[in-house]
Amino acid sequence: MKLAFAGAGTISVVHAIAAAATETKICAVASRTPERSAERASQVGAESVTYDALPAGADAVVVCTPPDRHAADTLHALRAGAVVMVEKPLAATLEEADRLVEAGGQVLYAENLAFSPLVVAANQLVAQIGAPRFIEIRQLSPRPTWGAFLDPARGGGVLFDLGSHAIALALLLAGSDPAIGVHATLEHAADSEVDDTAEVFIDFASGLRARIETNWTNPDAIWDLQVSSDTGVVRTELVPQPGIELNGEPVVLPALTRDTDPHIEQLGYIDQMLTLRDVVNGAPSPIDARFGRRVLEVISAAYAAARTPGATVALPFTGLRNRTPHQLWSDTVGP
Repeated sequence: MKLAFAGAGTISVVHAIAAAATETKICAVASRTPERSAERASQVGAESVTYDALPAGADAVVVCTPPDRHAADTLHALRAGAVVMVEKPLAATLEEADRLVEAGGQVLYAENLAFSPLVVAANQLVAQIGAPRFIEIRQLSPRPTWGAFLDPARGGGVLFDLGSHAIALALLLAGSDPAIGVHATLEHAADSEVDDTAEVFIDFASGLRARIETNWTNPDAIWDLQVSSDTGVVRTELVPQPGIELNGEPVVLPALTRDTDPHIEQLGYIDQMLTLRDVVNGAPSPIDARFGRRVLEVISAAYAAARTPGATVALPFTGLRNRTPHQLWSDTVGP
């Protein structure tokens, strides 16, 4: 598999490490800034190109540009005949997400935690304890010091960015149980317009409820999840120290298989890259644009709900699809 990158930011480094660990060749890198593109290309042994030149001979394009570019960059790569892996969140608005779903083609939604050996093992244990009654997922982190995460034009704050992982995990753990409503509380710091603290409750048709807590205010990163049923509890810690427990007892962790940074494998980037290779070779995408749109739909409903204290927004979301999540929350947005 030959790979090209649309975007040369921090996440492209992680994908490059995963590519190297799976002996995947990177042949081209594009960026808004030629200097950034040239720098990343030289680091991975690729050619620096413009966005228009993609896929530049590659079989697959990894779209890791800012969210407001995801739709355009993905559609360009699909029209050129490439398979696409698009970073989360899928797009900046549901209208853009709709276009990606309608475009067809092979799109792998880059929810790396869906491919994490820890999450896969935890999901297998969840199947053993019976129908989940409550899911709790926490993703607490310091404020990012890179990128334009605090720019409202990007689409949203911590729930839009970091929280997209947690919402995806909640939907995956719920399986075929459809989400029917969302309640959310968002807060932002005095020096920022976008949310940096979020608490979200997702209600499912069976009566299952998921609580998601995410922030950019924690001094240290803590990522964990817990699933409870009438007969058992599965707890998984992803960051800082990987671990799995079943009913309070430690479970042997999945063995690492690659000679690389263990966090890259534990957080799913290795298996995600191998899955992309399978998709290039004709396999259906297990986590596709439709799933990415489902995640964005819950995110959009959460931001809309947070606009009115105590409100619950029903799913499927029927609000404005041409607004970013931040705009759905902000009081300054017109009709």
